[in-house]
Amino acid sequence: MPLTPELEALLTKISKEKFAKKPFVPGESGVPVSGKVFDEREILLMTESVLDGWWTEGHITELFSRRLAKWLGVKYASITNSGSSANLLAFSALTSMKLGDKRLKPGDEVITVAAGFPTTVNPIIQHGMTPVFVDVELGHYNASLESIKAAASDKTRAVFMAHTLGNPYHLDKLRELCDENGWWMIEDNCDALGSTYQGKKTGTFGHIATCSFYPAHHITMGEGGAVFTSDALLYRIINSIRDWGRDCWCPTGKDNTCGRRFGWQLGNLPAGYDHKYTYSEIGYNLKVTDMQGALGLAQLERLDEFVAARKDNFKFYHNAFQPYAKYFHLPEWLAEADPSWFGFPLTVREDAPFTRAELVDFLTESKVGTRPLFAGNMLRQPYMTERDVPHRKIGELKNADAVMDRTFWIGVYPGINDAMRRHVMNLVEAFVAAAEKGDTPAPVAPPAPTPEADSKTIAKMQLARYAHLKATTEPTNGCGSGNCCKNA
Repeated sequence: MPLTPELEALLTKISKEKFAKKPFVPGESGVPVSGKVFDEREILLMTESVLDGWWTEGHITELFSRRLAKWLGVKYASITNSGSSANLLAFSALTSMKLGDKRLKPGDEVITVAAGFPTTVNPIIQHGMTPVFVDVELGHYNASLESIKAAASDKTRAVFMAHTLGNPYHLDKLRELCDENGWWMIEDNCDALGSTYQGKKTGTFGHIATCSFYPAHHITMGEGGAVFTSDALLYRIINSIRDWGRDCWCPTGKDNTCGRRFGWQLGNLPAGYDHKYTYSEIGYNLKVTDMQGALGLAQLERLDEFVAARKDNFKFYHNAFQPYAKYFHLPEWLAEADPSWFGFPLTVREDAPFTRAELVDFLTESKVGTRPLFAGNMLRQPYMTERDVPHRKIGELKNADAVMDRTFWIGVYPGINDAMRRHVMNLVEAFVAAAEKGDTPAPVAPPAPTPEADSKTIAKMQLARYAHLKATTEPTNGCGSGNCCKNA
């Protein structure tokens, strides 16, 4: 339902007032690791969807799915309620009886990486298959093609990996390897929307790919995700599993699209049983609302500018950290790749005069958001060790352990401006300079930063205050800041 000019003007006024950007003040304002970027356009389109009165998945979500598929360069996009649900749908689709002998079955092996996110791996476990964990390369944080080949066995049936922090792996060679062996290839593209490989967008190389629209990601639906494919049969299976497992493919609110609603006989059902209530897959309800679809549609219009901003922030940090390359493994990427970065990863070298914990603690106290590289070595996570999950691993996974112990990342999302990123580097400069000198904590509390002080001065004051705090505070089992787990 189109908004009246009066309502549109009122909502625009309210939106601009409520969500007005606040100036960044070094030492007072935070630098988030991620976040959503929006204005009145999202508010207006979501309000239109509410006033439509439909609310569940409908024509707005359908429009979003078509435009998203066209933007990416695939035939089909199925919208779902999260990136994790997208991964579940993608993997579950490959177990469908409709695929015959090609379907994945319990006992099959699926190659994945040890240093990643749990919901890339969990569908493998939930379907009774064996994840085969390979190590990553420091700098790229992806598996090498050689390690994937070394992981193969006569039970291998698929490869399921993410583009770590938006950094593409060898997509052409991996697809060629999968095709040669009759394996399925699933791209977890949740962190990589807008990344390209050989000029082609990631998410278009695998048989199926996934994406996340959580607020931390490239665009947001509040909560949401998508499954991509150019295979018509896989698309039908994905939608069936998402929509309760029903065999009927009618859109929500439509009946008898096939013209044979009461003319089917499937399973052991009586002939003519209502096709809309016939179920051929083990399914769920993983759909979204049209309000979420409206938010995604508005965000999609800005995706290209968001990708450009992420690349610009990444480029700034990559240049700014060059003087400190002796202390950090800086991010690397393939010559064929142009990543749409999710974050800027750093691995503290073993011989650096500081640890990751010390630097992350200082940045957290200075209101700069950081994150570890997700689960680190996933095999060390409680849910893996306490359940004794069946798996194979290739080698000692030393780099996955290094990621767990020494890697973190800082934000490059479009909400980070030049003042924020320069302040981050001033903090890093002050911290590293003190670590190189082996400075001891200040014996007395230094003065608080003043508004008129420049960012470099404020960074030094924050370092002094941090050092004093550490010297006068009893150690705890947590970071103590209260900020580290917000907006994960």
